[in-house]
Amino acid sequence: MILCLPASLLQRRRQRGKPMRKGNPQSWSPPPLVSNSPNPCERSPKFQNPPSNERDPPPFQISNPPTPTPHELSHLYKPTTSRPFLCWGLPLVEGTPRMEWDGEVGMNSVPDGVVQHILSMLSNARDVAACACVCRRWRDCVPYLPALFFQRNAFDAARGAADDVIGRMVASVARLRELVIYCPFSMARLPAWLAARSATLRVLELRMDAAADKVAEGGHLDCIGLAASLEELRLWGVSLIAAPAWGRMERLRVLEVVGAPLRDSAVRDAIAACPNLTDLSLLGCDCSGTVAIDLQLLQRCRLDIVGAGNCSLLLTAPRVESLEIQGFSWITLRGGHSLRRLSIAKSSGRVHKVDTGNLPDLDHLSLRGVQWNWAAVSSVLQCASEVKHLVMKIEFCGDLDALQPFPEVDLVDFFDSHPKLRKFEIHGAMFAALCQKNSLKNLNSRFIIPCLEEVLITVRSPLNAEQKLNTLESLVKYSVRLRTMVIRISQMKNCHEAADEFFEEICKFKYMNYRKVRIE
Repeated sequence: MILCLPASLLQRRRQRGKPMRKGNPQSWSPPPLVSNSPNPCERSPKFQNPPSNERDPPPFQISNPPTPTPHELSHLYKPTTSRPFLCWGLPLVEGTPRMEWDGEVGMNSVPDGVVQHILSMLSNARDVAACACVCRRWRDCVPYLPALFFQRNAFDAARGAADDVIGRMVASVARLRELVIYCPFSMARLPAWLAARSATLRVLELRMDAAADKVAEGGHLDCIGLAASLEELRLWGVSLIAAPAWGRMERLRVLEVVGAPLRDSAVRDAIAACPNLTDLSLLGCDCSGTVAIDLQLLQRCRLDIVGAGNCSLLLTAPRVESLEIQGFSWITLRGGHSLRRLSIAKSSGRVHKVDTGNLPDLDHLSLRGVQWNWAAVSSVLQCASEVKHLVMKIEFCGDLDALQPFPEVDLVDFFDSHPKLRKFEIHGAMFAALCQKNSLKNLNSRFIIPCLEEVLITVRSPLNAEQKLNTLESLVKYSVRLRTMVIRISQMKNCHEAADEFFEEICKFKYMNYRKVRIE
């Protein structure tokens, strides 16, 4: 414990100290810090003042003041001799001094502001209710809670009391900023809750029941407009077949809709009512037709459309930095000059067209799917010439229902058009396109891959084994900064004789380049 002594006490201690004797600084040396005396409290002889026959005193000499009395330190803390208590799990002996606040001991000695700060970290409704039952002082801190979270099983024991309990707790928290309700509740009570806390509520997250129940009610999202100061809105299991009449929400920055049936006109009207969105997420939504989004301040966007139908996207977002698209067949992006991360995927069906324009700041590009039109693939690769991390996991290409392999891709032209590529993840189809007969025809001694550091290659077929080995050797040879090459052998039939020979050659290649190459 460090005690801060007052100036008057320090002055008295200086007056009681012995005067320093003169001595020679050349012959004086500082005493050791450890004493050989059996009594640790006894002063070592070498700590005494220098002999009196020395003329000059040491450069720095501190006198030995007396120990302050308990009366002098009584204003710092109040010693008590009540029963032993625990401090950080360690029992203290009887009579150990401890701190008190206005005669109170334990949690009651904590100031009100500290108690409010500690309880403000609670958000779970069960924890809040339990703390409110402890004492009146803790219950008085409930109005200052910033958040309430009602989990899914909060009212399993009393299903009929959910609406009343939620209403009472929302009414008691006067400064509520965040309200999250995952448990079943009645939509008829939601308008009263939002109206009671419309001035302070900033974050609202609602998890509805089945979408069919909400369609029968009609207009269940209109009451959200009562909380005009909302900044973040997350809705689970709602229905956006008709546009919600929640008015214009100027302060809304984050909008997330999960698992909802959508209609293009309803989505367009709902997003138009939130012109200042910076984060937009439509996840697991069922939609068909054209989704048109025009947001000038949008920075992060996630669009995940389920279903086998063909859906098109028209996105206008000049400030978007991260874009993840899933399930669209036609994609048009306007204003992607600030885009840094782009991910396009379609697990079923085909991707017919992708028009992104030039992407000068793109760092990460991921293309995934079963079947892509080769014109869409080449268009994205040409626009992303400055990409640093490229993921290619497309199985087949082709315009019709027939699945076709990738055309030949020249290795030299590919890396010359992507000079900043550092990490390259190649699936079987793209790797096969780089391993065709004429893919290495333009290799020469002056060719280098300047920035490539990591390569992950997935090989599924032993066919064209010689060309694949030549491509692997070329990547290792011409990549001047290559640190790691991972070769994944996936779904290859080991009963085939060619597979055994190919795997043996891969092992030899790994042995020759054991510092860089490994097999998974």
